[in-house]
Amino acid sequence: MELEQIVENAYYESVTGVRTGDTKNECREIRRYIRDAEEIVIPNHNEEKVVAINEVLEEFGLSQAKHLQIHTDACDLSRMPAMTKAIMALDICSCDLVIARGRLGIPGSGSILVILDKKGRILTASLSPPHIVHGKPVSEAVRDEMTAALERIGFTRSRGKSE
Repeated sequence: MELEQIVENAYYESVTGVRTGDTKNECREIRRYIRDAEEIVIPNHNEEKVVAINEVLEEFGLSQAKHLQIHTDACDLSRMPAMTKAIMALDICSCDLVIARGRLGIPGSGSILVILDKKGRILTASLSPPHIVHGKPVSEAVRDEMTAALERIGFTRSRGKSE
């Protein structure tokens, strides 16, 4: 079943009051969409996060992402900086998938790594506490977030491109 049909079915279930939660098929379809993505971009002004994300993608047997090198500092002025980065990327380029990482909300709120499809729908995400709390280098925090975002929808390092 295609992602579009999964979304439509879930909307219908919600409207009719019969939705009981996410299904294995829905998670499987999200994984399929991510596996099949050919054009993956990471909007960012430096290479550090791109390298960390691509290392994790490789570990999971997924396609490498391209660095969409844009200045994203203005995104920090918004209420949801990471989401603003992702949407900015969708406005600038044509792609199948956007992986954006940045501040969750106001300063001190921590970070979020979010993966969006080409329509700007969130497929998965992962949160980190503020750096002052976890104390990890940025690259390690990004690796952990990317891993968690993939694992929470059923990807495993050993399965990679399977299923």
